[in-house]
Amino acid sequence: MSITTTTHLNFRGDAREALDFYQSVFGGQVTVVTYADAHSVTDPAEAGQVMWGQVQGGNGFHVMAYDVPGNQSYDPGDKPVFVSVRGKDGEEITAYWKGLSQGATVVQDLAPAGWSPLYGMLKDRFGVTWVLDVAVAYQAG
Repeated sequence: MSITTTTHLNFRGDAREALDFYQSVFGGQVTVVTYADAHSVTDPAEAGQVMWGQVQGGNGFHVMAYDVPGNQSYDPGDKPVFVSVRGKDGEEITAYWKGLSQGATVVQDLAPAGWSPLYGMLKDRFGVTWVLDVAVAYQAG
């Protein structure tokens, strides 16, 4: 038996835009179910918002998202979650970095680090913090 874990991001009205953006960076297929699609509308103004959505790509990328309804509390917090993207190919990681950097605040430039040939951190235009790096075997000191 095996399981998978998937990062699930919560938004307030931006989920569809965020999913489309992440698809433009990583590729894959966007799937969206709105509150109207699910017959679960509590506020008509939110009928078109995302009740369940995801981007899933053949390259292994998978992220889920939804719009927290207005009748529920929502506080994205300061550092509630980091999304880590790790790969073995520096060019691939650099391409994802360039895509995510659009409208982002760079926390740590993508550059060599003591534990990785490339490492960087940014907060994208939706407030999600992404950590990208080239994965290498850990060398205990």
